Order: sequence, then structure tokens, then C-alpha cells
Amino acid sequence: MLITPLIEAKAELTDGGLAPEPIVLSTRIRLARNLSGEAFPGWGDSSQRVDILERCLDKLSRLPAFKDGTFLQISDLTELEKQVLVERHLVSRELIESEDATGVFIAPSQQLAVMINEEDHLRLQCMRSGFNFRKAWEEADATDSEMEDQLDYAFSDEYGYLTACPTNVGTGLRASAMLHLPGLVMCQHMEKVVRMVNQLGLAVRGSLGEGSEATGSIFQISNQQTLGESEDQIIKRLITILHAIIEQETNARGVLLENQSTMLMDKIGRAYGILRNGHLLSSQEAVNLLSLMRLAVDLGIFPEEKRAHIDRLSMEIQPGHVQCSANADIEPELRDQIRATRIREQFASFPTLDFSRIQISPNLNQED
Repeated sequence: MLITPLIEAKAELTDGGLAPEPIVLSTRIRLARNLSGEAFPGWGDSSQRVDILERCLDKLSRLPAFKDGTFLQISDLTELEKQVLVERHLVSRELIESEDATGVFIAPSQQLAVMINEEDHLRLQCMRSGFNFRKAWEEADATDSEMEDQLDYAFSDEYGYLTACPTNVGTGLRASAMLHLPGLVMCQHMEKVVRMVNQLGLAVRGSLGEGSEATGSIFQISNQQTLGESEDQIIKRLITILHAIIEQETNARGVLLENQSTMLMDKIGRAYGILRNGHLLSSQEAVNLLSLMRLAVDLGIFPEEKRAHIDRLSMEIQPGHVQCSANADIEPELRDQIRATRIREQFASFPTLDFSRIQISPNLNQED
């Protein structure tokens, strides 16, 4: 498989390069850019798209950030390989649905990636583990400046960076964070939080982006408008709102411990039992059960170092990854069997649940 070296390489988001944090799993900065004088990908013909792909690839390959990186042309990939890239958040669903001169250039660290000929000519993203907007923005901004030195961007003095979708015009910036919010889900407060976030001009999606479900109590929260605010203002406003959500999640966990501790411990205990002994697990059920194990770590029931283990396992049991490890396109029931076996093997080394250590962490995911 073309993506095998990519999967086998160590990366911060898959191998716990930084200690995973309790509520904010990851942060992402994405910048939309287009080439001056060229039709947007959706309006250009095939020859124009090929020309854009070749020009962008040539320039990107010269940048220090992408030295020894991996370029993948979408038309060369199997459906399984595409699915794995989506599960790793390295490409969007929109990119893999088009094979007309589309590709992605991934840096060795896998923190940086550039999609070519998605909705815009270039979509640069930087992902970091935990609540790390500052590091993600600094790295994305520096790489974007290097790209702009090599490529003539479409830019208007009046509107800013020009993009295919009007909602991206201006900074072209989408800042987002992946949050684990089981407390709010169990307290049935997520609907209220979503309404509040939407009223503040932010979007709430599932873990795989637009149109995906929020399995495992994982939600992606991002800005929607990019015009009229600077990059710094957009990021600061998002951070402020995320702090409010983190506080609400922490409070929800406290309420559960105070008022429904037996129910909470029962959920965690049952999840642990199924993960240790189950023989058929769908990806959705497995992710939901692992979500409770992550909560168990946050509450002190499991040791801190198990959080990274659970996060890695949550990715490895996704449908694409399960089939990739089997090196075959396999039927759902066999996938469920392989997934359950993999989880049983991993949980055999886990300690038993220690409910006597249960607590709310006093300092959850703080970024200046």
C-alpha cells in the first residue's frame, strides 16, 4: 500500500508525542489559498487542474517543512487508503471524492499537510496534540509565508485572500479544536451548548468534520467567518469560547459525580468489561466504550499514561485502519471480530479499575 510508510512512521497525534490532555484532544489551523489569475478548482477544466497540481507540487517540494515528506495523488490510492487518510484527519472527504488532479503533500511529522485542488487550490493545515493553538498557528503561519514566497496568491487589498467559498474570504483561516465532552452528553446539555456556540458564530461538527456524527462524545468546534477579523482575533475569540465549554464540561462531570456517581461508575465498569471480553465490536460501539475509558483516566480511575494508549487505540480500531492492518477489504462482521480481538489484547495489560481514586482534575486544558 502506498500509505504504509505513513502509517508506520511515528507522529505526534498517533504516538503521544506530547502528553494527551483531558478534554481538548487536538487543535488545528487551516488556511485556504488560491493562485492569482487561475480559476478555482471547481470551475477549472482538467488541464488547468493538472497544471495547478504540478506547479504547487514543484514549489512545495522545495520548502524545508516538506523535505522528505510524502506526496500522494488521490487517483493513485485505493478506497481503503483514502479512508485511512480521512480517519487520520490528513485529508477531507471532499478531496477523496474527486480524483481529477487532486493530491496531498504531508510533512514527515504529519503535523503539516497541504491538500491540492480541493475546494481551493491549496488547503494548508497544521494539527497539534492538545490545546496548542499558539504552536499550531505559528507553524502554519511560517509555512504559509514560505509558500507565498514561491506562489503568487490571489489577494485583494479590500477583501483579503480570495477563496472559492465566500465564507472563507479574508484571512482564509479555519481554527478548530477536537473536544471530548462526555459529561455534557450524559447530562444532556450538549444541545444547549451547540445552540450557544452557533449563536456566537462557531460551528459544531462530529470528529470527521462536516456531516459526521459525534461518536465517542467527540466534537469539533471551529470558527465560521473569516472576513472582518484578524487571524489573532479569530483564534483568541475561539480560545475564550473553548475555555467556557471546558468549564461547563468540568462542571458537568462534577454534577455526575455528586448526583449520579453510581450510574457513572456502572457505565465505566460495564464498558471496561465489554472491552476486555467482547468478541464482536462495531467501530461506533468501540469508540463510545473507549470514550468512557478516557473519562476514567480523567477521573483518576486509570493511570494518566493510559490516556495516550486509549487515544491511539481509538484511531487503530476505525474501519479503514482495521482493514489496513489485515491488508484486505473485509466484511463488517469480520472487521468487528478483528476489532474486538485487538481491543481484548490491548486491555489484557490494563490495570483493574480503581474507583477509590476518583476525582475531578483541577486544571483541565488551559491555554493562554
